[in-house]
Amino acid sequence: MKRPTFLETERLVFSTWNEEDRALASALWGDHEVSKWISSKGFLSEDEVEARLTQELKRQEDVGVQYWPLFEKDSEVFVGCCGLRPYSPEEEIYELGFHLTRDHWGRGYAMEAARAVIDYAFGELKAKALFAGHHPDNEVSRHLLSKLGFEYVRDERYKPTGLMHPSYLLKKE
Repeated sequence: MKRPTFLETERLVFSTWNEEDRALASALWGDHEVSKWISSKGFLSEDEVEARLTQELKRQEDVGVQYWPLFEKDSEVFVGCCGLRPYSPEEEIYELGFHLTRDHWGRGYAMEAARAVIDYAFGELKAKALFAGHHPDNEVSRHLLSKLGFEYVRDERYKPTGLMHPSYLLKKE
């Protein structure tokens, strides 16, 4: 793969977003079927996609984490993103998130990527716990978080959607 990677699974590699990734960001967050779960109006405009990419770049620079872009290891095809952002830095809690391109739904990639990020968070970053939430209507994410061992703690307002999102914690064993 031409771009640098830092983490891999059986089928996926993780990279970091860069300024040249506008087309990838647009393919992911510009898809209404993806962004309906993370936006109050059900989609992200091109300006909002650009702002999201800028936010990811800044987060990586400032705190060393982001929702990292994912690629199939063999084909190098862009799959989506999975990664971390600070949730409660004073308690060493990160938020886990994942967004996949529609072409890659239902293949087990979210589970595979999330497991790698969980291991990275608890191993490399010494996180004490991970937080995750999902749109209240996203049953696929709810099921995935349950399979990953996350435990429901409360509903929490998620500003981008304006909704109360079921929220979960996974504590380091």
